Amino acid sequence: MATRPARNRSQLPSCYYEGYLEKRSFKDKTSRKLWTSLCGDTLFFYNEKRDTTYVEKLELSGLLSVTDDGTQDRNLDAARLNLKMKDEMIKFTAPTAEARELWKGYIRSVTELSVPSSLNLLPGQIHMLQEAVEREKERKKKTSPPPVSSSPYITLQADMPACYHTVSRIEAEMLLEREVKRGNLLLRPGSNGNFALTTMQNHDGSIFKHYRVNRKHTGGFEIDVENPVLCATLYDVINYFVERTDRYLIPLIMEEAYEKKISYIQSDEENGEKSVQQASTNLIPPNLPARPGTLIQTDWTQFVQPASSPIMPPIPAPRKISLLPSPPSSASSIKNEPKMGNLVDPLAQSESTCRLFTFFRWLFVWVHLQVQAIFSCEVPFYFLSLIFLFRLMCFVSFYSYI
Repeated sequence: MATRPARNRSQLPSCYYEGYLEKRSFKDKTSRKLWTSLCGDTLFFYNEKRDTTYVEKLELSGLLSVTDDGTQDRNLDAARLNLKMKDEMIKFTAPTAEARELWKGYIRSVTELSVPSSLNLLPGQIHMLQEAVEREKERKKKTSPPPVSSSPYITLQADMPACYHTVSRIEAEMLLEREVKRGNLLLRPGSNGNFALTTMQNHDGSIFKHYRVNRKHTGGFEIDVENPVLCATLYDVINYFVERTDRYLIPLIMEEAYEKKISYIQSDEENGEKSVQQASTNLIPPNLPARPGTLIQTDWTQFVQPASSPIMPPIPAPRKISLLPSPPSSASSIKNEPKMGNLVDPLAQSESTCRLFTFFRWLFVWVHLQVQAIFSCEVPFYFLSLIFLFRLMCFVSFYSYI
């Protein structure tokens, strides 16, 4: 809860709904009637409607529930509602029951980004809530930072200081109170993609302070105080708090102890005794996987033989064919010597096959031509048959002679 004057209305987000509300929290002794404006997901309170600077604000990011309060008010037309936050309960009194229903509808619609179905409102009022939800979605798209990918090949956009801890508001207070000897200042995630800074000091008990650190669209960060402070990095934000408080604020850095050597426990097979062994330090580190979207370069030279030894088909040794039998040296050599009649030359065999194929091919062509020539003449059939056989014998004799 902020209690200092801050930015003017012109610097605030779009206003969805506003009106007078009586506010009372656990810290307030009496209720106060304040002009309340719902801008974005934050309630801003003004003393009067014409004021331009708010006196308090309530961020609805920590809202748990919105319920009706059935207790009677001195004003019979008034209606009460309760806002339960993470760390406190705040009571409001609206001037009418209809105004209470509208406040409930706008608060829940902005925080849940959807129109509740349990509201007792007119169709036109429901339409106004739907417009507020769409405007809030567009505002959060513009103010929220781009999501950080979990891929190991993408680096983080912001280098976080060592005192950054991913804790909530309540967890930050508990962490600072538990680790008071290590530090009293930490940086944590805030609402709408921003950051928050939590401090703790002792003065008749623990006093916690929470500061908002906004991310600027043009780059850098802004400490959201009465006079905003611009910083280039989050490190500058931490240094600003440390230097401005004369180093009474110390960043909370959780330095954990880590092992420097790899060790394991081994059991002796003979006596069963266990002992601590040190792993070998000469191990070859594993290769990192290839980055997605990159081509893997393969060394193809290991699959290609050098030019000095080209791959050639095997050349058979020349076959030696003896035309005359060699003189026998002994009786045993005569028995083992194969006969000349069994030797067959494969080259001569393939040549004879080729000649036979050529003969039948030309024979077919010659017969076709002779038949056409004979039947074109007007001669008796038996005389034509004799002429055909005579020519066929001449062709066969001629080809055999060749």
